[in-house]
Amino acid sequence: MLAGALAAPILATVFAPTPPHDQDGALRLASTSFSYRAAGDFSRNGRPVEGPLRELRLPADLIIMKRQITVAEYTRCVDEAACPRIAVPAAAQDVPIVGVSWHDASAYAAWVSRKTGVTHRLPTDEEWTLAAAEKARDEAMPLVDPSDPAQAWIARYEAESARSRPVATTAQPGGTFGTNSNGLDDLAGNVWEWTDSCFVRVSLDGGRERVTNTNCGVRVVEGAHRSYMTDFIRDPKSGGCAAGVPPANLGFRLVVEPSQSVATSVVRNVAKLLRRA
Repeated sequence: MLAGALAAPILATVFAPTPPHDQDGALRLASTSFSYRAAGDFSRNGRPVEGPLRELRLPADLIIMKRQITVAEYTRCVDEAACPRIAVPAAAQDVPIVGVSWHDASAYAAWVSRKTGVTHRLPTDEEWTLAAAEKARDEAMPLVDPSDPAQAWIARYEAESARSRPVATTAQPGGTFGTNSNGLDDLAGNVWEWTDSCFVRVSLDGGRERVTNTNCGVRVVEGAHRSYMTDFIRDPKSGGCAAGVPPANLGFRLVVEPSQSVATSVVRNVAKLLRRA
């Protein structure tokens, strides 16, 4: 995967309840080629196969938060009646918020966008993979006899079931799971992150890719492994679309889309105003 992409902190966190630190900012990652295994359910001649492995390049640089959204940040959105209230264990306010659905995360992104005047959104699965660099795992199924579909299903189930379970299941302080080569914290730790990518079914018959179903009620989530979760799920152990080991927690970080170069200074000015409030 991509390593060593240009990464420079550009934004102060605009919603932190305390003065921001360097680790609270967003990073600009240079657009460069990276390997990406297509997400979804792929088949050929009615038999399950892996999604194609491609070399991709995003159309522009990616600006993404260095860390996941915290309990304190999400609580501010709840206090302004812009985000659904969720159960939060008695814990430090600076740990990642978990137990959030895709709808909760999207509501928070919309709230921050209104606060700052700068678009914030969930990343696509492709963007998450670029940002994750060496932390993104390509979990291709073992090679099996293509004439025996039962072998393919068994191999997929065994690969899912063999995944290691996180030692710590509760959300941990930022930085617990390290920083990747792009400068982002806690990727592939015990918090899986919502993406904006919909679940798709794709037929590869005849050498062509044909999408047979797009289900945006199910979204791709990324962490120590890729999974698929129904968009209203908050507790990944209670339901989803993956067999085997489910994600431990559902959280998120956001992508920033400044429409003009002036957006950086706008965000910093809003941060100062929020800290004075």
